Amino acid sequence: MSKQDKLNILWTNADVITAEKMVMMYAINSKIHDFWDEVTVIIWGATARLAAENPLVQEKIRQAIHVGVHVSACKACADQLNVSDKLAELGVELKYWGEGLTDILKENEKLITV
Repeated sequence: MSKQDKLNILWTNADVITAEKMVMMYAINSKIHDFWDEVTVIIWGATARLAAENPLVQEKIRQAIHVGVHVSACKACADQLNVSDKLAELGVELKYWGEGLTDILKENEKLITV
């Protein structure tokens, strides 16, 4: 798969409206309507707590995963916020994202930061 067919969304804004009306709406619709072959949402920072605690955001994450969006969270952030287990229960991958984000940037992959 070419870099042109992959989208990464770095989600750091812990606002519920932004989560629902931008991050998840675009990620889900990108898969449903074939805007991108591969969509990854990267949960980083305060969004880990939002995802672990907010039922609406949790439902949007479940919907995203169901349609094929890859949802992953920074393990260091999730561990520090004590939400790793809850995110894992939602089906969110947990990994240390520092190197992965650096690779995305160095390889000029498509990246939206919210």
